[in-house]
Amino acid sequence: MKNKNIKNYNLPDESGYFGEFGGRFVPPSLEKTLSELTNSLNHYLPNSQFKKELFDLYKNFANRPSPLYFASRLTKYCGGAKIYFKREDLNYTGAHKINNALGQGLLAKKMGKTKLIAETGAGQHGVATATVAAYFGLKCDVYMGGRDIINQKNNVYRMKLLGANVVEVNSGQKTLKDAVDAALNAYISEPDSYYLLGSAVGPHPYPYMVREFQKIIGQETKKQIIKVEKRLPDYIIACIGGGSNSIGIFHDFISNTNVKLIGVEPAGDGVNTNRHGLSIQKGKLGIIHGFRCLVLQDKTGEISESYSAASGLDYPGAGPELCYLNSIGRLHTQAISDKEATKAFKTLSQIEGIIPALETSHAVAYAIKLAKKTDKNKIIIVNLSGRGDKDVENVFKNLIPKFNVKI
Repeated sequence: MKNKNIKNYNLPDESGYFGEFGGRFVPPSLEKTLSELTNSLNHYLPNSQFKKELFDLYKNFANRPSPLYFASRLTKYCGGAKIYFKREDLNYTGAHKINNALGQGLLAKKMGKTKLIAETGAGQHGVATATVAAYFGLKCDVYMGGRDIINQKNNVYRMKLLGANVVEVNSGQKTLKDAVDAALNAYISEPDSYYLLGSAVGPHPYPYMVREFQKIIGQETKKQIIKVEKRLPDYIIACIGGGSNSIGIFHDFISNTNVKLIGVEPAGDGVNTNRHGLSIQKGKLGIIHGFRCLVLQDKTGEISESYSAASGLDYPGAGPELCYLNSIGRLHTQAISDKEATKAFKTLSQIEGIIPALETSHAVAYAIKLAKKTDKNKIIIVNLSGRGDKDVENVFKNLIPKFNVKI
């Protein structure tokens, strides 16, 4: 199947499916809550007053529009295609996560909710949710894996300073998947709360809703690149964990089939090891966290452990819309290892003076590879989804020595 129905793309359907991916697989106790959420979303999303309030928040609170930045020195270093960065790292709180958090936070407030529940891996979504909770005067519980808490201490401090209760999760791998498990369980036991899911995953309507609040990235990017270059780019590159930053920049370009969409997954210790997060490339159709997607599985069909040094990419599944776009040949995926991402982390910092998030460094690493072998008349846009302040200590203490990267 190649590029099926791209020109008339209008997914998901009413049941939340993108082809065979998506849907809602939840216990009856959650079905009523999610139906209420879907109805509220369908009411407020097209509402002109809701849109006005949200875009005022984007502009005056989140610092949008974020710039489209020509990386002239990195372009020269690579010697090939022009490289642009969509600077989501310059949003308030330092990542794309604030876009979705503001949208869902505003919706929760309209629904009369008084408490937010969230999960976080790298901590950026947790910080964004804690920020929005403080702004709207809501209580906030953020579930975070024990391993991620160690690696992302600075973001834990920020969440606590903002008034959130950070709940340590020590089950399983102690990472993002386990934090989602715990947050969903809390949501089931606290139906009057609002679960502010951070990525384009989970049961319907979450993948759709998160995309709708993140697609501002691609909408801005399209206008900005046409203004500067008088044409669309040849490539758009974004890292993929669950998929909110990637679908955010990809969505407005889906029907522009001359623009190649490239999602970069974490290869961890290597493509041929069992320590990676290559859900789309190596996963099989399955159900995780209430939705159907490509998910890493063992020989018995049980969900396998994922791995990435980047906490925000350490997830064994991928968003259903990304899985669908891959299945019809619209999305192309690549793999970048921890070592390659660490080198890109250093390279971008020293060549452009921009310290990227370790998650984003995966996209940067592939962009450097691609630019070096691509004609100078081509244009690459990378979604610089987050800044790397949160990762500096981990990179210096653990990754640079491990991979013998010279500074």
